[in-house]
Amino acid sequence: MTVIDANRMHEIETRYPEYFHRSLRQRFGGLMILIATLLYSLYAVWFFDLPKLFAEAHWERVGIYLSQWVSYDVQPEFRIGDDGSIDIRYPRFSPLGDNPHPDWLVNNPDGSITVSISGTSRTVTVSKSETIVTAHGVSVPVEVSSGAPKVIGPVPGWMTVYDDNVLADLGFAGNVSISVDRVKIRKRFIGWANFIFDTQSSFFDKPVGEVVSLIVSGPRIKSDQSNLSLAFDDIWNNSEWQHGDVWTKLFQTIVMAFLGTLLGALTAFPLAFLAARNITPNRLLNQVLKRFFDFLRSVDMLIWALFLTRAFGPGPLAGSGAIFLTETGTLGKLYSEGLENIDNKPREGVKSTGAQTVLVHRYGIMPQIVPVFVSQTLYQWESNVRGATIIGAVGAGGIGLKLWEAMRTNANWENVAYMVILILIVVFIFDTASNALRHRLMGTKAH
Repeated sequence: MTVIDANRMHEIETRYPEYFHRSLRQRFGGLMILIATLLYSLYAVWFFDLPKLFAEAHWERVGIYLSQWVSYDVQPEFRIGDDGSIDIRYPRFSPLGDNPHPDWLVNNPDGSITVSISGTSRTVTVSKSETIVTAHGVSVPVEVSSGAPKVIGPVPGWMTVYDDNVLADLGFAGNVSISVDRVKIRKRFIGWANFIFDTQSSFFDKPVGEVVSLIVSGPRIKSDQSNLSLAFDDIWNNSEWQHGDVWTKLFQTIVMAFLGTLLGALTAFPLAFLAARNITPNRLLNQVLKRFFDFLRSVDMLIWALFLTRAFGPGPLAGSGAIFLTETGTLGKLYSEGLENIDNKPREGVKSTGAQTVLVHRYGIMPQIVPVFVSQTLYQWESNVRGATIIGAVGAGGIGLKLWEAMRTNANWENVAYMVILILIVVFIFDTASNALRHRLMGTKAH
């Protein structure tokens, strides 16, 4: 073992003071940051009242909305007449059409009707005197002949009894509401109903092979229109999914983002040369333009959209204008900062030849900044495709407004899912294309 004397120890302390004479911040900095983080977290919990928020949140709605994203339901209603007859009715815009005869609904010889909710494990049998609900391995009869529905026997946990109604929750498969004179069933199916052809189409409810055969070689359904043209019209003008309107609004969103970004870039480019200190040595002009850029980008795109929709009315013009104003400020700042960080040697070399100012900018500055400017502009364009969706919800046009309208009904969540998926696909395509172009311009390898 090596023994270090006092002189040697003093020499080491003198040589490495940062290890032996550490400041308070160096010794306890990590602990202080940890304590500050914990205190801030506790403050955030108190400020937002998170315990109450989580306790009062309607978590059950999450499952309901998610199930409606990927499924649809059919709601037959069985009305029991005074003479014991059972009348079957469907909602006005039923996914099954105007005169449905589903195979999961069976008329029994004794006059009762059996509905299969989920195979044979979950069924409902409706008769004039009682309704039998079979689920979870048990059959529960509910008497409906008296003044109020009455469950015969013990009430299972998946069944709730009210004063004039009995509700049976059958999980994702659906539910049953039983009253004295009617039984309403909600049966859920996986998928999107009538996504291709709606109930008014001549091709509705036909097998795929028959539809293909009609389009390719079948007799004309309408004498003045080919079957192919008719099929396209029926898909494009689908009344339930509104494909034509959705795709038109999606195209509007893309055009809004492109037009707003392009106009913003074209406006910001010359202004950036005037705002850059090393290009235009006029401090007053530099500061005025930079503060102008700060003003344009400090007002959020959503606020600009609200202003412009009041001025020009709702529509894509207001959306393009909001993006244009925001991008003029954002790109103006990015462009001017990029110009202020260029290498002045190429510029001075071109200037030494006696070239005009325009040529100095063209050959001394442009080769340095074009890849960076284009890369920044492409990134903003990609970002504005997402932004255009949001501002559409306040009336600026595009698919955002369509999405907001579908969400407000609180019933068309499958339509919401359809539009969200389209937006994700478009954003993914533009993100991939933008990244590829940026890496190509910058000479780097994309990952």
